[in-house]
Amino acid sequence: MRAVVQRVDGASVAVDGETVGEIIGQGLCVLVGVTHEDTPQKAAQLARKLWTLRILEDEKSCSDVSAPLLVISQFTLYGDARKGRRPTWHAAAPGDVAEPLVDEVVAQLRALGAHVETGRFGADMKVSLTNNGPFTVLLEA
Repeated sequence: MRAVVQRVDGASVAVDGETVGEIIGQGLCVLVGVTHEDTPQKAAQLARKLWTLRILEDEKSCSDVSAPLLVISQFTLYGDARKGRRPTWHAAAPGDVAEPLVDEVVAQLRALGAHVETGRFGADMKVSLTNNGPFTVLLEA
C-alpha cells in the first residue's frame, strides 16, 4: 500500500457537486493506493502508522490531539510513466481488490479511535484542501 499524506488545515471531497467527506481544522488528508500484493495486515499497519505519525504542529500525531483524517482512494499512485508519455496502471490493484483494503484502512483507523471521513470509491472526486506547511510525506506499507 502506498499513501500520500498531507498535513492540512481543513480538507473536503465532493462528488457531483455534493460534499461526501470533510474535515475541519488540523488533520491529515490521505490518498491511498493499493497494489496486487496488499493484504488486510498491510492495511492495519498503514492505519497504525497514520494514526501515530508525528507530523502535526509541535510534532504531535492525530492520536495525540484527536485530529481527523480524510482518506481517499487513489489508484493513480501506482501509475508508471517511466516509458513513453502515457502512464500504465498495471501495478494498481483492480477495484474489487482495492476497495475492501481501503475500507479496511478506514475501519482500522476508526477502531483506533480516529474520526475518519472518506471519498467515494471509483467516483470522479474533487478534492480541496489547505496544505499546512506545505507538508507532504509518502508512506509505504
